[in-house]
Amino acid sequence: MAAQLTDADLTLVRPHARDVDDALASLHSSTSGLTSDEARERLEVVGPNQLPEPKRKPAIVRFLSHFNDVLIYILLASAVIKAVMGDWLDFWVIMAVVIINAIIGYIQEGRAEKALAGIRAMLSADASVRRDGGWATVAAADLVPGDIVRLMPGDRVPADVRLTQTFQLRIDESALTGESVPASKSLDAVDPDAGVGDRSSMAFSGTIVAAGQGRGVVTGTGVTTEIGKIQTLADEAGALATPLTRQLDQFGKLLTIIILGMAAVMLMIGRFLHQMPFDDLISAAIGFAVAAIPEGLPALVTITLALGVQQMARRHAIIRKLPAVEVLGSVTTVCSDKTGTLTKNEMTVRRVVTPVADYDVTGLGYDPDGEIVARAGTAGGDLAAVLAVATLCNDAHIVRSDAGAPQLWTLVGEPTEGALKVVAMKGGASADGSKRVAVVPFDSANKFMATLNQGADGSRAILVKGAPDRLLERSASQRGAGGPEALDIVRWEGAIDELSSEGLRVLAAARRPVGSDTDGVEIDDLHDLEFLGLWGIVDPPRPEAIDAIADCHHAGVAVKMITGDHAGTALAIGREMGIVSGENPRVLTGAELEALSQDQLTQIVRDVDIYARTSPEHKIRIVRALQAHDEIVAMTGDGVNDAPALTRANVGIAMGIKGTEATKEAAEIVLADDNFATIRSAIHEGRRIYDNLRKSIVFILPTNGAQSLVILIAVVFGLTLPLTSVQVLWINMITAVTLSLALAYEPAERGIMSRPPRKTGGPIIDGRELGFVLMVSAIIAAATMGLFYTQLAIGADLVYARTEAVLMLALGQLAFLFNARFMGRSSITVDVFRGNRMIWICSAGLLVLQLAFTYVPFMNVLFESAPIGAQSWIVPILLSIVIFFAVEALKAVLRAREAAALKAGS
Repeated sequence: MAAQLTDADLTLVRPHARDVDDALASLHSSTSGLTSDEARERLEVVGPNQLPEPKRKPAIVRFLSHFNDVLIYILLASAVIKAVMGDWLDFWVIMAVVIINAIIGYIQEGRAEKALAGIRAMLSADASVRRDGGWATVAAADLVPGDIVRLMPGDRVPADVRLTQTFQLRIDESALTGESVPASKSLDAVDPDAGVGDRSSMAFSGTIVAAGQGRGVVTGTGVTTEIGKIQTLADEAGALATPLTRQLDQFGKLLTIIILGMAAVMLMIGRFLHQMPFDDLISAAIGFAVAAIPEGLPALVTITLALGVQQMARRHAIIRKLPAVEVLGSVTTVCSDKTGTLTKNEMTVRRVVTPVADYDVTGLGYDPDGEIVARAGTAGGDLAAVLAVATLCNDAHIVRSDAGAPQLWTLVGEPTEGALKVVAMKGGASADGSKRVAVVPFDSANKFMATLNQGADGSRAILVKGAPDRLLERSASQRGAGGPEALDIVRWEGAIDELSSEGLRVLAAARRPVGSDTDGVEIDDLHDLEFLGLWGIVDPPRPEAIDAIADCHHAGVAVKMITGDHAGTALAIGREMGIVSGENPRVLTGAELEALSQDQLTQIVRDVDIYARTSPEHKIRIVRALQAHDEIVAMTGDGVNDAPALTRANVGIAMGIKGTEATKEAAEIVLADDNFATIRSAIHEGRRIYDNLRKSIVFILPTNGAQSLVILIAVVFGLTLPLTSVQVLWINMITAVTLSLALAYEPAERGIMSRPPRKTGGPIIDGRELGFVLMVSAIIAAATMGLFYTQLAIGADLVYARTEAVLMLALGQLAFLFNARFMGRSSITVDVFRGNRMIWICSAGLLVLQLAFTYVPFMNVLFESAPIGAQSWIVPILLSIVIFFAVEALKAVLRAREAAALKAGS
């Protein structure tokens, strides 16, 4: 029968909603498992239990992709024409520039996307499976639907499994669902529409067994598992072009049209108006194209972003993908997972309520540094009994790790029990002198744990902790100030509701003294208990994250919590962190989101700041809905369930310490300190880098503008060309790799985090800046042409005059560098000489290179330059000073016009 099974026969829809017998029958299996022959035949039908390798472009293809730019096409075409004309020196200089740019881009591209490899690493290597009537260990890749597998503490679940037997089974699903606490499992079928976090009858591939034992039938392998579906989502999510890459593409296409159009006009004027020789015209046109193309721009962008990577690393933000540096500067919305991102992912007792008093507990996480303080209006002093239960009816241990570790205290055991152990330490309770005699382990069906303990004086008592409703129904009294008193059910139900409304997980404590000869404890012994009190437990917010969220709001960046947690807990944490405020903020659950179409979600997505009980599919839908409003979305997370949304977001941010490998590989940025506050610093740094990048572009364009104007005017008026194409390439490259680099180190503008995020779309430089660039180009071109033709007029030879022209362009651009430091205010200030030492280092580098261009013999041959006398430096230096003050006058006029326009608009 197994040989005739098809892929459809082995695909079980909604196994969590089926009872055990139905699931087994549908998969043509039984609790005895499969035979080896059946398993082998099924493996041929469904394939191995593996996730497919991601497709990766060959290295040569990735390298060649860096030539895929319209501006590079023009340079390559120019090089080909030079080769046809036999001008091999110019050919090799142009090709060297193009190839160097491609190499820089290829190196800085970093590692290729490995998100899917990270997810594959989560899968189990082997599994305990029932075959041929006995248990055997096989490779997890060989599992097939219908196999019966066995789960033990510490095992990684090897496939998606419908449980058929459980004994106190709890599974850590935090990487898949975001839940802080291990999920208790049972055999009961659940609602067909239940989310992944509510499917208590299932164990999912890649999760880890925290406690207990279980068996189950495999219902999904490979890409059909929940983790396989996440891989598919991550694969289909697709990366988005960054605002900068889109702007540079638009800029390059526009510049290409302008350059080709002007070159064509220049050719026609030179040919038909001045009857210039065709070879000279072609050389002039190529010279014009090379002059107009900012071939140093790709290197400038890459280097500026690479410097940003280094500076962000010092702020604990590790950049995996270079464009993410500038994307941060335009982020409008941060979508954050709760567990481990906004919170510490360390359960902490926040409140203790006893029959006598109500206490607040200070301190965070597993560090026992903190106090238990009675609230005003309540008497204290009755903590001993409830804290004794916290430390004695407990299997967790808090241990001090090495001093060099990220945290000094670590948990061995379950998070909830760790929280109780810590609150006992804060209250001074100790297990010294006490001995555990017997135990009733926690069971999800009973929802409590009980121990029989013997004190130092030989007395014995049963200690119980668990769900409040289960302990209240087994209690006959409560511990009052003077001893046992009547149980106040109404009061305790009110206290439970109050703690739950604060987003706290509520546990209760109770006890019953027994005779010293009692040597065992059973569930039937848990009656007539004395109720001791309640603990309110929470995964606490990071204090620094609260400040960071407030700063993000001040900077015009919205923060949205997207979590797998319950709505009440999410809302309470959201209020505490300042994500939401007001009377009735809206919380959208996964079930409610599922009922909305994508258009309906898009309409409300900006009005909802908390999303609870979400799945990976929901997170991607939320990100896409925000992007439909042209929002630039950053998505943070630490679990594998976040990987698809991190891939789809404009910038994905993973936690470096507690994040899974899948999440880190899906992200553009990894936070080395798992600190949400680092995102605020990264946004600040991203805005600074983008500002400096635009300054660099505005600075470098007049170099190209001045050179192209010089050649254009010379051709139009039939004059001698002041520059050759190799000299144009020289001045372009030295200014790009020296002076332009200096602006990457500029400190942040004043009030950078008080302004809203920059608008996306539109050109990288606006019309006002473009007009400014053209006027500066005209000023530098006028100085260059005036000097060149004056040199020819007084009898200098052509090579000497061209060397002077190159020097004038270099010094003119150096003067403009100081103008460009402060684009929004005057540079006639002592501040222009300080605050950025790279200005002086790069200026010195430019002068050294220019000296080599002028005086080194092989450079004279390569670039057709000539040594000039010392007196020939005087006029270019004086003209560069004139350029500085002329540009400052131009800036003052533009500032006055802008102020007048703003005044008129108001």
